[in-house]
Amino acid sequence: MVFGYILGNTIYLLVTLLIAIFAYYKWIYQYWQKRNLPFLEPSIPYGNTTNPRNRKEHISLQLKHFYDEMKAKGWKHGGIYMVLSPAYLVVDLDYLKNVMTKDFQYFTDRGRYYNEKDDPLSAHLFALGGYKWRNLRTKLTPTFTSGKMKMMFQTLVDCAPDLLAKVDFHRVNKTPIDIKETVSCFTLNIIGSCAFGLDCNTFKEENSPFKKYGQKFFVMDKYRLMMRMFMIVFPNAAKKLGVKITPSDVSEFFLTVVKDTLDYRAKNNYIRRDFLQLLIDLKSDKLGDKNGYNGNDNSLTFEEIAAQCFVFFIAGFETSASTMTFALYELSRNQKMQDKVRREVDTILAKYDGKITYEAIQDMKYMDMVINETLRKYPPVSHITRRCVKDYKTPDKDVVIEKGTMVFIPILAIHHDEEYYPEPEKFEPERFTEENRSKRHPYAHIPFGEGPRICIGARFGMMQSKVGLTTLLKNYKFTVNGKTVEPLKMNAQASVLVADGEIWLNVDKI
Repeated sequence: MVFGYILGNTIYLLVTLLIAIFAYYKWIYQYWQKRNLPFLEPSIPYGNTTNPRNRKEHISLQLKHFYDEMKAKGWKHGGIYMVLSPAYLVVDLDYLKNVMTKDFQYFTDRGRYYNEKDDPLSAHLFALGGYKWRNLRTKLTPTFTSGKMKMMFQTLVDCAPDLLAKVDFHRVNKTPIDIKETVSCFTLNIIGSCAFGLDCNTFKEENSPFKKYGQKFFVMDKYRLMMRMFMIVFPNAAKKLGVKITPSDVSEFFLTVVKDTLDYRAKNNYIRRDFLQLLIDLKSDKLGDKNGYNGNDNSLTFEEIAAQCFVFFIAGFETSASTMTFALYELSRNQKMQDKVRREVDTILAKYDGKITYEAIQDMKYMDMVINETLRKYPPVSHITRRCVKDYKTPDKDVVIEKGTMVFIPILAIHHDEEYYPEPEKFEPERFTEENRSKRHPYAHIPFGEGPRICIGARFGMMQSKVGLTTLLKNYKFTVNGKTVEPLKMNAQASVLVADGEIWLNVDKI
């Protein structure tokens, strides 16, 4: 009898709890309906998303499905649900322009989770919001001017011989090359040198710690995917629980590298013209007005310096490596395009005594078109977010986006919209002639974002990709090897848009 009583009460409590949870979900899922915004019907328990532990496709492709469905219904914007969080999806490009630029004061923050106390490397420029972001952005912007890019250019060129040696090894041995792995080593060496003034030795050391920990950050196992979802839905609870974005060993490695480098430069009075040096110069500076850091000391702390170095390193190597990988893959599939790029490279370099110079790569217009088309078809950062920081009434609509609402900008979906790019799966660099660009909405191509929060390192990323592609295409011809699984599929678990599996290319001397 006692057992039956306990069992009965347990079942009763469980049923009551399930009913309460179900009712709560139903109440939350009325959010957009109450605010007169068209929305896609969610389902319990993940809303419009899928179980992150069993994700079958990249989140950007999920957002593309939402975008396509909304556009087919004639909506300019719409509501979705990320588990229990109502989110706003922008479809119309004029609305997008409002969010990113015209009405930016309502959407200044990215809404990305960061935890300065438990995970200091997460509190970087890309994630910060409010006054901290604005003041830091102002201070860091001079690092990425044309003059600074030109100053760092030789560092990029100095990393080219190791890249050529790696590729030539495969040519001589007549073995296919994992092109993503190869160009990742190249970009890791560049960023390591520019960010830390260190030689990462990624070509010579198979287990280089920079490669190991840099790549580990982007690997999303099921646990990290669940934690990321938890951070998005319950950011305040995540901070109280000390949830980290950065794996502990990755954080420890990069914090140690920055500390050792700072100590060495201070002890030896060593000055180097790189990204870290600018941060060192800012260390004793003041970052803005009294609102900047709530009236506290506004100088850059060690943790803040480390965080900016970390995001420069992480954002710089993976995105550029992905861009070069997809560009070489597409050129390997179309030899006429590859030959056209190579002819431009040869013609331009002939004007500069055969040397790869800053001025030479600025003159490579078809190369620009190839890279821009690559960024269209395969945008590494395939969606971005904003968080509404104060109630915003959408134009011409009786809809208010409330403070705290997450906004999704589906870059991949826009880049594959047939209205702007007919036959979007086709690789056509000519889409980016001056004439063709002028016919499109300026926000139809936003691989680096747009507005005040446009990627601060966009110019550096383009320069890095052009140096790598120029170095390779002026020396070698590439074709797709049979080991490459086609058509390409995107890695569903990756943070950025990358292929699922290796892309193998054959290499021959020109």
